[in-house]
Amino acid sequence: MSGELFILVLVVITALGFDFTNGFHDTGNAMATSIATGALKPKVAVALSAVLNLVGAFLSVEVAATITKDVLKIQTKSGALVSGLDAEKAMLIIFAGLIGGILWNLLTWLLGLPSSSSHALFGGLIGAGLAGAVTINWNGIFSKILIPALLSPVIACLVAAIGTFCVYAIAAKARADRKNEGFRWGQIGTASLVSLAHGTGDAQKTMGVIALALIAHGSLTAQGIEDNGLPVWVIFACALAIALGTYLGGWRIIRTLGRGLVEIEPPQGMAAEASSAAIILTSSHFGMALSTTHVATGSILGSGVGRPGAQVRWGVAMRMATAWLTTLPAAGLVGAACYGVAHLIGGVPGAIAIFVVLVALSAYMYLRSRAQKVDHRNVNDEWEHGEPGQLASSAETDRPSVSAGRNGR
Repeated sequence: MSGELFILVLVVITALGFDFTNGFHDTGNAMATSIATGALKPKVAVALSAVLNLVGAFLSVEVAATITKDVLKIQTKSGALVSGLDAEKAMLIIFAGLIGGILWNLLTWLLGLPSSSSHALFGGLIGAGLAGAVTINWNGIFSKILIPALLSPVIACLVAAIGTFCVYAIAAKARADRKNEGFRWGQIGTASLVSLAHGTGDAQKTMGVIALALIAHGSLTAQGIEDNGLPVWVIFACALAIALGTYLGGWRIIRTLGRGLVEIEPPQGMAAEASSAAIILTSSHFGMALSTTHVATGSILGSGVGRPGAQVRWGVAMRMATAWLTTLPAAGLVGAACYGVAHLIGGVPGAIAIFVVLVALSAYMYLRSRAQKVDHRNVNDEWEHGEPGQLASSAETDRPSVSAGRNGR
């Protein structure tokens, strides 16, 4: 096996690893409110989400095409690599960018912060690209990534607030038990739609990165993707990886979104999920690499704003917003550092070195997470003071006591 092919294999494996972290990091975007209200049992919710993520990954490739041409400029219109860039260097840049995205995903998961997996990936790629002196497509980044990132949570919040207000107004005279029961069934439908939408967007981002590596290696061209689409094995592998990650469930993130932001009732949950699904599906259709985390969080906050008398924990929201703002630069710094190490060592040894760093830091964060374990058994326990997504020992809580028996029905 040649050195270039070995690095390509490492890049594909790492890309699927990123897709896996994306799955468990973003499960809460679709299922947190359904779990919080008891519309679905936790294990059933993540299993349903996993299946629909798998299906959604096959529905569109617009976002994948965006990744291949709107972040890094590694290929000319003729299909050749840009001047000053060889296959090994291009793949090391992509590899380092993926490591930056994975490590930021794992760190924010450990802290229970619903940051954007998409922006972690883009930040890692941009940082590694700058370190490798590759041209960055700033126009594409601003139009397809940054502007949607700023607008999407605001739009989602407004749409969900209006939807929640209308839902409560229409159902005001209905009996509380019948209203909640009906909206729980509605939540199952809307949460399923969000999972499907997530598959059409986020799985494709990893497909785009693998396609970018194949372009760098010379196994694929951007024009070939436009003409014939992505190779079937790329679509299937990415769909399977994100579905598996989704099934394992990012319980720390689910806890923060379902319990930490807003007191969620079934009508709110349905309004929030419907808003998220509509916005994510629209963005996927236009090839915008939207952050489902930003959309889902904005929708959940909007459901709190739109419900009269609802409690919104703005402190938790501000911590999440801080994580959003730091995601791109933080992942970019890690991506740049990893490329610097790989480039300094050079070739296959450099790629192996940063892969070892990735494995070691991932294992460390996983072991740290076991100290304060959050899973399907305690994800719905009452929200405590302390870091978002983690169960604190303090008896003082931010909200009235809620039985852990609301895990499901």
